[in-house]
Amino acid sequence: MAKKEQSEEIYNRAQQVISGGVSRNTVFRKPYPNYANTASGCFITDIDGTVRTDFANNMAALIHGHSFQPIVEAVINQLRKGTAYTLASEIEVAFATHLTQRVESFERIRFTNSGTEAVMAMIKASRAFTGRPKIAKAEGAYHGTYDFAEVSQMANPSNWGKEDQPSSVPLAHGTPPCVSKDVIIYPYNNIERTLSILDKHAADIACVIVDPVPHRVGLMPGNESFIEALYSWTRKNEALLVFDEVVTFRVNYGGAQQNYTVKPDLTSLGKIIGGGFPVGAVAGRADVMRVFDPHEKNLLLPYSGTFSANPITMTAGFVAMEHFNQKAVETINALSSKAVQQIREAIKLADVPVSLTGAGSMFRMHLRPNAPLTYREAYLSPPAKKIINDLLDFMYYKENTLMINTFSCMLSTVITQAEIDKLTDGLYRAFKKYKAPIVKLNETE
Repeated sequence: MAKKEQSEEIYNRAQQVISGGVSRNTVFRKPYPNYANTASGCFITDIDGTVRTDFANNMAALIHGHSFQPIVEAVINQLRKGTAYTLASEIEVAFATHLTQRVESFERIRFTNSGTEAVMAMIKASRAFTGRPKIAKAEGAYHGTYDFAEVSQMANPSNWGKEDQPSSVPLAHGTPPCVSKDVIIYPYNNIERTLSILDKHAADIACVIVDPVPHRVGLMPGNESFIEALYSWTRKNEALLVFDEVVTFRVNYGGAQQNYTVKPDLTSLGKIIGGGFPVGAVAGRADVMRVFDPHEKNLLLPYSGTFSANPITMTAGFVAMEHFNQKAVETINALSSKAVQQIREAIKLADVPVSLTGAGSMFRMHLRPNAPLTYREAYLSPPAKKIINDLLDFMYYKENTLMINTFSCMLSTVITQAEIDKLTDGLYRAFKKYKAPIVKLNETE
């Protein structure tokens, strides 16, 4: 009998005290998750001694990989001074200055504790500013775990309704019916259908939320014409255009919004701006951000948080973003382009119907010959999901490569060509092994 791994023993204990044995479903893996011991650069060593190359980077949050020395040194120095106070800290001002100078649309900023909280604050700010109750979001888009942001993030053929009028589908059982009533769902990148849907609720919409490269929708960038159409519609109807750049801020030095001529009124941030620590932020037009301002006689949105803008996160984030300069952005994006090129070559050699989408330093693979254009095209049926899980397990257990569970990669600045070659070789072997079910899937769907 094989020796029981430490990870299995720990998980057995975890199930007695943690619901499901994990506090985040992302790390759950059958028959049990592995537990990290150490991590440095682009490698993670688990408690059982297996070293894996990390292409997940804590769900796109670690732009410089693990244990990035400049961040480690700065955080240790701050730890000696304290972790959080009921006082303001100067590093918050320095970091805010950096971000507002970095992005044209960031006239003012407020820090929160997570991407979910940032989106929540952005929605509440939009309502406070406009006095309207409804929001509009793309079908399939993930915007965190706030009731309103969750609607239709996992819509499926049994409940998603007609394409020209997608249903508002609650995620969590027991979600109040009023939540879905106030969330309007539109089909991403479809101008005609989206504007028709928005027009029906024009007087009640506070904001239209856009993720400019929505991961769950399919990781395909928003078309310039689509983003411009949304911008024009919000100007005409006195609503706000708000971007969720929690994931996509890595796409360019100024975020994915740098790719567009129009600018959002508000932007939510998270992940890479925390330097490896929990973080969120809302930034945007000064007049809209005034809803948070305690100077206002009529304060529209009182907002605070025990750990918002704590000096540890601000220190780590400031260092991380200073090092994610224009040169670093160009280097990581070029490496990502090379990875996509090599993976396409592997796909061709393996002769499998697989396509890629993505932007900047992130890309996603789809089990179809042509890249999807919509959430419904990118949707994974149960058979497709089974194959994706098999491919991910092959990469994880056989190739010692960690990827994101949508069959995606989010690079870090410490990844080199050597790791890209390893990824490509592993994917080629994975495609060869699972060629038959991938081909069959495309014949039956």
